[in-house]
Amino acid sequence: MVKKTLLFLVWFVSAVFMVNIPGACLAQPADNTKINQRDRAQTELTADQQGETKQDREITQQIRRAIVKDKSLSTYAHNVKIITVGGMVTLKGPVRSEEEKTAIEEKAAEIAGNDKIKSEIEIAPKKSGK
Repeated sequence: MVKKTLLFLVWFVSAVFMVNIPGACLAQPADNTKINQRDRAQTELTADQQGETKQDREITQQIRRAIVKDKSLSTYAHNVKIITVGGMVTLKGPVRSEEEKTAIEEKAAEIAGNDKIKSEIEIAPKKSGK
C-alpha cells in the first residue's frame, strides 16, 4: 500500500511539474522544412557522409573538441554539424549569433586551414518573449 501510494505521488508530482513548465507541453514544433529540403539535394553533404579516413575523423574530432571546450558558446553552437570529407570541412546548423558563427569558423580554420572550410552555419532567429 505504501509503495503504491509513493509511486502515485511520484507520478502525480512529475505530471504537475510537466504541466507547469512554460512551453513544455505547448511548444511549437520546429519547422525545418526548408533545411530538410536543402539537405535532400544530391550536392548537399549530410552527417552520414563523414569521411572515414583517419585524417578526416581526426579533423572532425579536433574541431568538435575545440568548440565544446569553449563554454562561452551556446548549446546550439556546441551542436553544429561538422562533416569532413577529403580534408574539406563543412559546418552546418544554427547558432545564436554572428559572434558564435565566427568563433566556430575560426576554430575550424585553425585546425583544417582557411581554404578547407565551407560554412553553412545560420543565425537562429531569436524566440519571441525571450
